[in-house]
Amino acid sequence: MGHHRGFGIHGVGVKCRCATGCTNYSRCLVFSYEADGHTKGVVELSPTPPQRLSWEISEECMRAIDTSYTLAKSLCEDVDLRVLMFKDYGKGFMKTCKVSPDAYIQLALQLAYRRDAGKFNLTYEASMTRLFREGRTETVRPCTVESCAFVTAMLDESVTNLERQRLLRVSCDVHQTAYLDCMSGKGIDRHLFCLYVVSRYLEIESPFLKEVLSEPWRLSTSQTPQTQTGRTDVSKHPEQISPGGGFGPVADDGYGVSYIISGEDIIFFHISSKLSSPETDSNRFRDRIHQALLDIKAIFSA
Repeated sequence: MGHHRGFGIHGVGVKCRCATGCTNYSRCLVFSYEADGHTKGVVELSPTPPQRLSWEISEECMRAIDTSYTLAKSLCEDVDLRVLMFKDYGKGFMKTCKVSPDAYIQLALQLAYRRDAGKFNLTYEASMTRLFREGRTETVRPCTVESCAFVTAMLDESVTNLERQRLLRVSCDVHQTAYLDCMSGKGIDRHLFCLYVVSRYLEIESPFLKEVLSEPWRLSTSQTPQTQTGRTDVSKHPEQISPGGGFGPVADDGYGVSYIISGEDIIFFHISSKLSSPETDSNRFRDRIHQALLDIKAIFSA
């Protein structure tokens, strides 16, 4: 690739040079390619041809490489990954329930996990902190008093569906508030981590921080977008729907769940766990998630 100048982009991360002088970079990026896929413009500079590098690797370095390779290979082979393409309904129905689709899905994961493990556990959900310079993520804690009350009601046959609906909306409101707080810098976990860093610097032992930060995240979750450029409309081009990717479990006896809301009617889930763990089973948990989503919808249709 060379340096291009003309309609569209000039180099990387600089202003648009299209004929209209606009500042809508995303629009120019969409229309700044030829039909054959090449960038519009004139090549000004040619990149330096690649050169093959010769490495002198000592025996000690080779042993370190072999050890790292063996470890990485064993970790990869221990991952049990399953993918669920849930097509029974999607965020379109969830919005008719007048709740956040993300909060709705998190409640389904709580119900699925309670059925799978027989108990509740610390749950991680990532939220973005892009409102701040160099902001990365904060931790939403979806396992709340309210979500536990909803899940318990779902497992209690004596509870009416109207009461379950009420508990679902209360739980979703609490979750949405927590999510917005985390995006706004009002989260808990980054603050706790900063306290931990300061305590280590000052050489102060904190039993509280030691206990809190040592708790395992047995259910680690994250929603990833279908697209980040706005160039894909899955409602008009369903063939462009992608299941995306996932990540491994954080705890040895836990699950990693990545999910993508694709359009109005499809949700993808990537469920991972460790084959070496007798407590978890990705295939089983996939079925738990599927059933949990069906059961929650049923309380609105019965």
